[in-house]
Amino acid sequence: MSSKDLPLADLYVEHQPWLFGWLRRKLGCGEQAADLAQDTFVQLMAAEQVVQMHEPRAYLTVIAKRVLFNHWRRRDLEQAYLDALAVLPEEYAPSAEQRMLVMEALEQLDHALDALPFKVKQVFLLNQLQELTYSEISAQLAMPVITVRRYMKQAIRACCLVSSD
Repeated sequence: MSSKDLPLADLYVEHQPWLFGWLRRKLGCGEQAADLAQDTFVQLMAAEQVVQMHEPRAYLTVIAKRVLFNHWRRRDLEQAYLDALAVLPEEYAPSAEQRMLVMEALEQLDHALDALPFKVKQVFLLNQLQELTYSEISAQLAMPVITVRRYMKQAIRACCLVSSD
């Protein structure tokens, strides 16, 4: 039986230890590596189409890299939030539950923004994080103000869809 004909369970048994080792070398942590290896196989199971794999390890590596990138991005986002909290006076610090809810919301927004085209995301971030006006963004990115408005509308719509879920 070739690798491309392996059922998912056999694929897991045959390649999970290798994937775990690969992730452990990348992360330096066995617990995180185990979690991300599981996440990789969950994504493989969730795929809408069955993929014929001629090189299962190469395919698993592609999925695992995506999972790993998302893990790092989530970690960086959480660290940025914790850094922002650290400068707040103690009486304004949110509870652990509030922090968790904010992190969840930030992750959802990050995911929504990441799905947008680069220019749309760039316009939105310049407006929201650097507080540039539409005219300033227009000048900086050399695009018409009407395009900046259209991109902002697209980004805000994406953010609103997250909040309505």
